[in-house]
Amino acid sequence: MKSWSEAQLRNAAAGDRAYVEFVREESMSGGLYVLAAGAIDGQSPHTEDELYVIVSGRARFTAGEETRDAAAGDLIFVPANVPHRFHDITQELSVVVVFAPPEYSAGPAGTRRYPSGHGRTQS
Repeated sequence: MKSWSEAQLRNAAAGDRAYVEFVREESMSGGLYVLAAGAIDGQSPHTEDELYVIVSGRARFTAGEETRDAAAGDLIFVPANVPHRFHDITQELSVVVVFAPPEYSAGPAGTRRYPSGHGRTQS
């Protein structure tokens, strides 16, 4: 088992990096993404599925053509290759991000490299 307290994650994320990865396994990776109030979320679509767990803060979130409020306690799933971003951040936003498969491990858009026996079809 691996575990981290919120304080440990926040300490790791302190500084000038918005995203800090804290776990990477064969089937997934995860990290903490922190955006200050008023910040610009400059991310581009990922080739992996993503799950966002909003720990604290308030913002709006757009994925594809859909926009919604995002606040502490919310979970947001974004399929691979869908354009998405946080915006209108009114309170510092802390988000646990889970990528499956691990971030940057999938192939070019439209293809995936899953470990053998992962149980998902490779394209």
